[in-house]
Amino acid sequence: MRLRYFPILGAALLFAASLLAQETKKLDSPILQAMKGQLAHSFEGLKSQPIPPYFLSYGITESHSARVSGSFGTLYSSSEFASRLLDLNLRVGDYELDNTHEIRGEFPFGDFFGRFSFVEIPIENDKDVIRHILWYQTDQRYKRALETFMKVKTNVQVKVAPEDASADFSKEPPQKFTEAPADLHVDRGMWEEKIRKYTAPFANYGDIYEAEAEFSADAETRWYVNSDGAELQTSTVFYRLFIYAKTKAEDGMELPRYESYLALKPEDLPDDATVMKAVAKMIDDLQALRKAPLLDPYTGPAILSGRASGVFFHEVFGHRIEGHRQKSEDEAQTFKKMVNQKVLPDNFSVISDPTLHRLAGTDLAGFYLYDDEGVKAQRVQVVDDGVLKNFLMSRSPIAGFLHSNGHGRNQMGMPVVARQSNLIVSASKTVSHDELKKMLIEEIKKQNKPFGLYFEDIQGGFTLTQRTIPNAFTVLPVMVYRVYPDGHEELVRGGDLIGTPLTVFSKLLAADNQTAVFNGICGAESGSVPVSATSPAILISQIEVQKKQKSQERLPILSRPTGENP
Repeated sequence: MRLRYFPILGAALLFAASLLAQETKKLDSPILQAMKGQLAHSFEGLKSQPIPPYFLSYGITESHSARVSGSFGTLYSSSEFASRLLDLNLRVGDYELDNTHEIRGEFPFGDFFGRFSFVEIPIENDKDVIRHILWYQTDQRYKRALETFMKVKTNVQVKVAPEDASADFSKEPPQKFTEAPADLHVDRGMWEEKIRKYTAPFANYGDIYEAEAEFSADAETRWYVNSDGAELQTSTVFYRLFIYAKTKAEDGMELPRYESYLALKPEDLPDDATVMKAVAKMIDDLQALRKAPLLDPYTGPAILSGRASGVFFHEVFGHRIEGHRQKSEDEAQTFKKMVNQKVLPDNFSVISDPTLHRLAGTDLAGFYLYDDEGVKAQRVQVVDDGVLKNFLMSRSPIAGFLHSNGHGRNQMGMPVVARQSNLIVSASKTVSHDELKKMLIEEIKKQNKPFGLYFEDIQGGFTLTQRTIPNAFTVLPVMVYRVYPDGHEELVRGGDLIGTPLTVFSKLLAADNQTAVFNGICGAESGSVPVSATSPAILISQIEVQKKQKSQERLPILSRPTGENP
């Protein structure tokens, strides 16, 4: 699993639901008519087969996107495009045992790649053509499902009894909801000028080797129907500005800086003055990083800023409370048997809330109304005052948690699993940031360390959750400071924050009273999905840092072109 700054988009625009619910004609769109008609035809037609499907769903997602990108004051591209993709879930067997069951001893999650499909749908509303594609894809998926189901039944007979014998699929009430398709109106000419302006200052520095900016706008409409009776039409829009620059140190280490802004409305993106101030700081940071000393392997106390802490919790904690990981016997199942036990200090709580679209003055990328299995999004109290209470659930049940709580998610064409949405970490007892730094200095002196660390900004992270490999995590910092006992700070480079989950949580001491947001894209088994992670800054009594990987390539040999004619 990897969390990173947005290279792509996906989010939501809230509408007045009470008004939109009255627009019943929207629910009967040509797309939904084709989907409902073919679903009924397919489901009824396959009933005569010896092993008929017990569940079938179609999801079609239309994406209308605009992109403007540039580098060093010039444009790379400016374009708009639209596409539609199909999601198809067909299950044979029954709710207790079906073709998605994990085939133990082989790749996890049964016929995982067999359930992967990247099928394009015409962007024109030709119901006959759409039904033709649905018909053929259903037929192909049904045949593969039968083959897989035979393997599943054999595997169940020859393997030992599973630790978790819960069903493969849960029964959930069918949802019906409609909202108007969102329109995308982008002044690309204006953004072309902005991108030139934002990237031009980097061209004044010969030791900045890459400098790019991209404006993205995405409107996404999703139609979903299933054999349970669900009928959904939802629409999401959001806008993003991403700026990236990179330099290299004399020893070859690549040193990046990032700035990323996310908004549900274009007018909520920052103004030019704010962006240009951020660009100037990026340049200053890159110059300082080139001269910064290397950070050697270290263990000791540290503060993680709110954004760094958000990524830390996303990686170290969030992936380990995704429901399917408690069931797969290839997973380490870190928290499986710790429900109603303390997993964090008393004053820490964690929720996952996809219904929340804004927090701490920032729009959240993990917002949605219904998940990708047609289940209504729900706020989930994962940890309450340090005690684990719940897991994030799709329609794949686990022992003790038999129903979805609206966290079944996927990238189009990938099988759905339980995923994070908006992970929100809070503390009931907090201190000011200055007081948190004083506590860090006290911890440095207590442990007789020459310095502690402050992780100010990060680029992302990743984690490993399976039991056949080290169950560990890595957070990738960008701006890290040594904090000395007298309080002064020194910028350093070249260290990654590493560790194992249960150990590091036992070292968590305190949090400050400010909440920060990290919006990003998380990649895992079901593809890449937009998520948010929010947290206060935290103090940890002991963290571990390892040396960062670095390039062995020398700095450029040729001198920088001056722009003069030869």
